[in-house]
Amino acid sequence: MNNPRQFGLLVIGDEILAGKRTDSHCLHVIETLDKRGLQLAWARFAGDDRRRLVRELRITAEDTVPVFCFGGIGATPDDRTRQAAAEAFDAPLVRNPEALAMIEERFGGEAYPNRVRMADLPEHAVLIPNAYNRIPGFSLYDHHFLPGFPVMAWPMLEWVLDQYYPAVHLRRQEASARVINVRESDLLPLMEALSARHPDASLFSLPHLGEVNSIEIGFRGEPAVVAAALAELVSCLQQHELLFEVVNASGDVRDVSRAAF
Repeated sequence: MNNPRQFGLLVIGDEILAGKRTDSHCLHVIETLDKRGLQLAWARFAGDDRRRLVRELRITAEDTVPVFCFGGIGATPDDRTRQAAAEAFDAPLVRNPEALAMIEERFGGEAYPNRVRMADLPEHAVLIPNAYNRIPGFSLYDHHFLPGFPVMAWPMLEWVLDQYYPAVHLRRQEASARVINVRESDLLPLMEALSARHPDASLFSLPHLGEVNSIEIGFRGEPAVVAAALAELVSCLQQHELLFEVVNASGDVRDVSRAAF
């Protein structure tokens, strides 16, 4: 796949679903992709049940975006991601000689009889190096399987992005206007019109409830298209004499533009 702009995320593990561990991968992936001008298209969570995991992988394989999968590639009985990936992609599970050599080099005689199981990978899998402990992850048909431990997985995520998906060098931008004391339903025609005229800018609407209610309307995308969409939004708000302020991505007021009712 040449220079995709969006990616999927699959976090695997019963411990996440049971609340014994809190997921940190989703936010990290979002931040890592954003720095490269990329975006997370969707995120899913799955337990260690092999049959359900096979179904999840078959569903994600139908999408057009590359997928990062975290967790379940170890050697314990509850680690079933390697086996599920082999079944989902109709690839036999075989002992990968390169992975075997890495594990033997790392652990010597202690690699047997258990650690070597982590070298059993779907046929045609391509290894992802693990600088932390030399036990590799693997890629298979635009799915990239990484350990669940962030100290290992996050550098491997960076390696995959560098190796297969070079940075776009065009950071996605976000810009918005917070409209004060107005109902979201009253702004629907305006939002629909702006979406139609600026299809490359992803529109979002976020109500803020408090002492002063407001609706934040904004756009995400490449800087030029976001700037054009925001400029038209501001012009329309001024024409309708609505009270609003332009804010930056962090929510701070960057530029105040007010009009009387």
